Amino acid sequence: MTEGDFRRIALSLPGSIEQSHFGTVDFRAGRIFATLGYPDAAFGMVKLTPDHQAMLVAAEPAIFEPVKGGWGLKGATLLRLEACDLATATGALTVAWRGVAAKGLQKAFDAR
Repeated sequence: MTEGDFRRIALSLPGSIEQSHFGTVDFRAGRIFATLGYPDAAFGMVKLTPDHQAMLVAAEPAIFEPVKGGWGLKGATLLRLEACDLATATGALTVAWRGVAAKGLQKAFDAR
């Protein structure tokens, strides 16, 4: 998985746009659901629920880890790009996107 792969997947989700946030690239569908480049270029971040985070960290600890501090406790989850495959990243990004995307966007996504 490369930064380009992560970006392509994030931007393929309906209503997603790329912006920047505190010096990193972020992806939004109304609100931020993912970032690239934090804490460094080796990582992406997906905004999950704490339950989804716990499940992914337990299932794939070489790929996923909680962000340190309070954001991590709320579900912010690091994704190690080099260790991740396209299907796993697509799943994680989709779950993160669903957490912030408007219901109409979700219906359009489900209908395709």
